Amino acid sequence: MPWRPPSSDRFYRLIVRTGLFLRWALQLDIRAEGLEHLPGAPPPAGPSRQVPPGGAVFAVTHFSYLDFAVLELLLWNRSRAQLRFLVHQGAADHWLAGPAISASGQVVVGYNDRSDAYGTAVAKLRAGEYLAVFPEAGVSRSFTVRECRTGAVRMAAEAGVPVIPVAVWGAHRILTRGHGFSLRRSWQAPIQVRVGVPIVYPPDVDVDAATKKLRTTLQTGIDRCIAAFPLQPGPGAWWMPAHLGGSAPTDAERQLLDAADAAAGRRRAPRPK
Repeated sequence: MPWRPPSSDRFYRLIVRTGLFLRWALQLDIRAEGLEHLPGAPPPAGPSRQVPPGGAVFAVTHFSYLDFAVLELLLWNRSRAQLRFLVHQGAADHWLAGPAISASGQVVVGYNDRSDAYGTAVAKLRAGEYLAVFPEAGVSRSFTVRECRTGAVRMAAEAGVPVIPVAVWGAHRILTRGHGFSLRRSWQAPIQVRVGVPIVYPPDVDVDAATKKLRTTLQTGIDRCIAAFPLQPGPGAWWMPAHLGGSAPTDAERQLLDAADAAAGRRRAPRPK
């Protein structure tokens, strides 16, 4: 096993500063709603539901390879809080990304046995840390929220912390699967974010039903982001979902592509219930 550096707050801050610099250099236009639901946020005027003290699970949509960075920058600007992500072992084994993942204290999910990662994540949540997961377990090529796994709900219920749904729209225009980085698209690119109301689950929650509802909540957030997005797509725009006139794969086509990836070993197959 290759050597990996220990977790370092100093390295984490370096990564955040690098992200802040890139946002400035590209003049990214990050527009966020619901920031009052982020931990450490000042209470807005009028009635509000505040995030309970302690940790939280952020359930984030996954259309882009940059969704994690958008959320981390928002949380850092709001409360200087560090955010840990559940990262697949394949990324942790990468010669370049692996040391950075280790040094920034992310939680690595193994190829087969995921129990250690789950236990580590729950312990971090109980210790008051913030953990982000992509419930879809991979980038959605249809640019609609696909089937979600139950881990976010299970971890939050066991640790006694809320799930905070976060929808991110627009970052996929900068970098996503099948569409590499483009300076033209990235310059002053708008990114719309919707932070939803924190959801608290009882220990005996029906995780399957709650996860289905979480998927609906995330899609509603995406729909709101699209409605507020400042760019008007042309006919057949690749970055728009098919049901809105875009040329992205339909949900049925996406399922076939995901199944082909799983059969070829390019994506983890869904775990049987």
